[in-house]
Parts: sequence; C-alpha cells; structure tokens
Amino acid sequence: MVKARSQTPYQLLIADDDSGFRDVLKEVLAPYFQLFEAESGEQAIELVEQTHVDIVLLDMHMDILTGLEAVRILKQINALLPCILITADATDELRQDASAADAYEVLSKPVKRQELVTTVSHALVETYQDPNVPFWLGN
Repeated sequence: MVKARSQTPYQLLIADDDSGFRDVLKEVLAPYFQLFEAESGEQAIELVEQTHVDIVLLDMHMDILTGLEAVRILKQINALLPCILITADATDELRQDASAADAYEVLSKPVKRQELVTTVSHALVETYQDPNVPFWLGN
C-alpha cells in the first residue's frame, strides 16, 4: 500500500516543448505542488530517473519522443506513476493507445482549469489513497 502524503507537497512534472503552455500549467498548479519542468520526453525520463516525482503531465507532440512514447518508458521505470497526456488532437485511436500504455488520462488542449485540477486530483487520490487531496487542491 502506498502511504498518503498529504503532509508534504506532491511533486509534479510538466513535460512540454512549448514554454508558454508550461507557464500556463505552472500558474494553475504552483500553489499546490513542487513543480519540475522538462522540454522533452527524454528530459522527463531523466528527471523521473533522478528525482522523486508523484505525477507527470506530458504534451503528446514533442520532438524525438512523443508524450505517449515517454509514458511507455516512464511506466517501465515506475509502473504506479500517474501520467496524464495533454494534446490538441485527442482521437479515439490515441485514447486507446494511451489506455494500453497505462496513461491515467488524455486531456484535450486547450484544457480547462477545472478539468485539469479535477483530473490531477483524482489521479493522486486513486494512486496514493490520499482522501485529503480534493480539499487542498481546491476541489
């Protein structure tokens, strides 16, 4: 069983090659998390290998490794790590591929603040059995 961690901030990694979109996500999530940033799937993998991360948000379309390819590798490193893909083209095929790779969810850009917060909150509650997450995450 994974221990609840409500007493310390969860560590969230944002992986997106668009610094402007990373900034938008940081603005929404910074009050609740210790944040890490990656500009690529490769950098995200390196960070997860070197640093404890509780949850990852990944853009689907990045150079070299796509978000989906990065999820597959991240799940080999830590099978329990919740990974949420964010994309402008959330097709049924992508959703099926993401599900097969054990991604937690696929969100469509532009992602609404409430949808982002709710999805991250649910991922943390389900993964870490922390019932306090919805309260401190503003749900």
